[in-house]
Amino acid sequence: MKQHVEYHDLGRVDYKQCWDLQEQILDETVRQKIENRTLPTESQFAPRHFLLFCEHPHVFTLGKSGEAHHLLANESVLKAREATFYKINRGGDITYHGPGQLVGYPIFDLDHFFNDIHKYLRFLEEAVILTCADYGIKAGRIAGLTGVWLDEENPIKARKICAFGVRCSRWVTMHGFAFNVNSDLSYFDMIVPCGITDKGVTSLQKELGREVDLEEVKMKVLLHMQSLFNFGIISGDNATLPWPQQLNV
Repeated sequence: MKQHVEYHDLGRVDYKQCWDLQEQILDETVRQKIENRTLPTESQFAPRHFLLFCEHPHVFTLGKSGEAHHLLANESVLKAREATFYKINRGGDITYHGPGQLVGYPIFDLDHFFNDIHKYLRFLEEAVILTCADYGIKAGRIAGLTGVWLDEENPIKARKICAFGVRCSRWVTMHGFAFNVNSDLSYFDMIVPCGITDKGVTSLQKELGREVDLEEVKMKVLLHMQSLFNFGIISGDNATLPWPQQLNV
């Protein structure tokens, strides 16, 4: 059965508020999955899948397998650059989120797509690779390194344009990807991005030499995801989100 995903553009939102919202959606989804096991088919909850797009104010996040020393800035530097820092429960090491970056949080019940987290990550990467191609930029993967890269075959020139880090509980996903569109790349100087010391970062803006329409990028990524995962889109305003008070909408 073709699934449908509730798409919400949250705009610029505080990282912790958005993290809390993801946790609540995941917890409710898992609760309903468990409860469905005790209910007759006709009484079971229908699956709900969410895709949240947003930007964040300047923030660094460290995944559960990351190294704290990969944050190179102390508290006073963070304050001076108006940045915050969180240790979080996704996979991966440290990364940066900020204005001009497209952050995507798919909260999918993979039991209704496919039970393969590696395939899930490859599909997310492919959506970004195809979006880069829409702008005439060839992007790809590096074996053993999650993410989307430019000049991926050249160890000296390789640079990351999109980072990924996810959590999966009972096949329900959260966290997601951070696609550098018009990002201020100077903030990456304050970390060892994803714990990788010998490769740089880039953005669509830097590669194209011009600012890129973020709304246009959102729609391209969304349509590529729709095609790859084969889902329909339910466009909802934020009032249809569970627990909207978390985002003050």
